[in-house]
Formats: sequence, C-alpha cells, structure tokens
Amino acid sequence: MKVAISTDGNYVSAHFGRCPSFTIVDIQDNKIISKEIIDNPGHHPGYLPEFLHEKGAECIIAGGMGQRAQILFTENNIKTVMGISGTIEDVLTQICNGTLKGGESLCKPGSGKGYGLDKTECNHAEHHH
Repeated sequence: MKVAISTDGNYVSAHFGRCPSFTIVDIQDNKIISKEIIDNPGHHPGYLPEFLHEKGAECIIAGGMGQRAQILFTENNIKTVMGISGTIEDVLTQICNGTLKGGESLCKPGSGKGYGLDKTECNHAEHHH
C-alpha cells in the first residue's frame, strides 16, 4: 500500500494543502519498502488529489483538510485519514502495527455548529496524551 503523508519537517502537517512536502511510503506486509519525500507541487484546487493519485498513493494522512479535498480524494480512490499528528516515524510505526487511528479533521474552518459562533480560524488541538 502506498501512503502519502502531508509533511512539515519530521511531523505530520496540520494543513494538508499547505504542507511543505509529502512523504510517500510503500508499505508491504507491515514493512516499509520505500520512502521518498517530495516537495508539495503547489496548492491549486483539485490538483493534489490527482498528483498524489499519479504517484500511486492509496491513502493520504494529514492533520486536516477541507471537505472538497476529501471528496476529490475519494473520487481518486484515495482513502483520507485525518486528525493525525506527531512525527512521521511514529505514524509509520502505527501504520505498520495497524494501530493508526484517524479522527476528525483537525482543520475545520467554518465549523462550530452548536457553539453559537462560526469559527473562521482553524483550531488545532494541542497534543493530549
């Protein structure tokens, strides 16, 4: 399985589209076969799902992404796993161990239903362990 991880340094980037790079990892039988880091080719609407599909990605891991991007990934048969944070190494270990748990997107501009006000900022939860 080829996995693309939105990457910022050694960490999973909170913002999928604006991450500096992507880590593309090929995992077979719970082992990492290959790993390459590619620069983000640029954030144009609808471009990255196709770009990563061409790279063979079957899954994208990020802190968060917008609804439209998630739909485009689904259309490209790429599974989206949101709400992921931490180091790339930790995430890869969790994938290989089958313990990676996706949550809700960390990046939810405009959501805030039930809070009485619309959020325009992304509110990224700090790490709680």
